[in-house]
Amino acid sequence: MSNARCLGPVRSGAAAIVVLAVVALAGCTTEDPEPTNGSGASDSPSDTAGSTSASPDATTAVEITFEGDQVTPSGERVEVAVGEPVELVVTADAPGELHVHSDPEQEIAYEEGTRSYLLQIDRPGVVEVESHDLGEVIVQLEAR
Repeated sequence: MSNARCLGPVRSGAAAIVVLAVVALAGCTTEDPEPTNGSGASDSPSDTAGSTSASPDATTAVEITFEGDQVTPSGERVEVAVGEPVELVVTADAPGELHVHSDPEQEIAYEEGTRSYLLQIDRPGVVEVESHDLGEVIVQLEAR
């Protein structure tokens, strides 16, 4: 397992600007629907759950959406750079908790609404982000 470090919530004012850039860049990608490097956050729900796109600051954004007992994405693998920020953009209809299976393991409590959380993976490997409430792996962050 890789070592990941939580950098804390992202301020929503600046993050909203970043989301606009992500949405604009998302239409420019020619790759398959799998997530790629990007950045984004918002205080309002996103229509692009599970997607990411290119951004010059090397932050990889992963959008996670909880609706009832469903979550997207569902186990997809996302390549991230060792030592670069990973932003988890969580949109939820109820509070909950993410478990980041890094070394040491981390727990991220989230509230209803949309919030962003930054992680950094310090070693190559695969780090699973899971919802223990749903018993489901949400995303696998493959650090290279």
